[in-house]
Amino acid sequence: MASHLPTSRVALPPGNWPSVLDFLCERFPAVGREAWLGRMARGAVTVDGIAVHRLAPYRPGAVVAYRREVEDEERIPFEASIVHIDDDLVVADKPHFLPVMPAGRYVEETLSVRLVRRLGNPDLVALHRLDRATAGLVVFSARLSSRDAYTRLFRERAIAKIYEAVAPPLPERTFPFVYESRLERGEPFFRMREVPGSPNACTRIDVIERGEGLWRYRLEPVTGRKHQLRVHMAALGAPIDGDTVYPEVREEPSGFAHPLRLLARELRFEDPFTGKPRTFRSERQV
Repeated sequence: MASHLPTSRVALPPGNWPSVLDFLCERFPAVGREAWLGRMARGAVTVDGIAVHRLAPYRPGAVVAYRREVEDEERIPFEASIVHIDDDLVVADKPHFLPVMPAGRYVEETLSVRLVRRLGNPDLVALHRLDRATAGLVVFSARLSSRDAYTRLFRERAIAKIYEAVAPPLPERTFPFVYESRLERGEPFFRMREVPGSPNACTRIDVIERGEGLWRYRLEPVTGRKHQLRVHMAALGAPIDGDTVYPEVREEPSGFAHPLRLLARELRFEDPFTGKPRTFRSERQV
């Protein structure tokens, strides 16, 4: 099953590194020399498709490929369900806490790797992303021949996305309403922030249910900025329940008892091949 693990690739830039190993150690210091030596010994590092040893000379322009590995990877104790599957698409319903793609300390414990293993299809590619903290629908391309047509839907924002969130009340607001602002990268690097200027982020907001302490909202992002829904709700004075990044960064609770209560509930689009409308819906609780 190792061949189903995601492979990363990097083209070797001009430089004077004595070996491929020296380049990888400098480029990815967090991995460590011993880890790279171990991967090479297992044949998990290739140059132009050929497995290399630790003394392999550095050749600018060659392509290095390697499988990401994480020791003692934390098990995410929740499973995704499959909402839809056909020859072209797989639509999965992702739980909270499970990353979509390998990154940082997660490789095996990601939606993409789990689905590749589960379905035996190494050609699966996520067409968009959800934050690890967000639950709900993620669409995967199942084969290369139709991938570009579906990718174009996301690139051109021809897909309607509906989210649900649980957050504090906004009794002074008249619903539904549209909230707009300008978002740019903030500090730390993983946050976004509102800044003066013409809006580049737009969200339609409505109320689904008014509880005593928390309300359930319907959020429709008109634009697709990073963390847009989380920033906008926090800016309105109603940060999404369980958010440890907005309005301020705070320590993430240990364990899995306090998820971010944000759910990608529904996706709607016109199929690029049949022209028929398609709708997918998550059955998870927010």
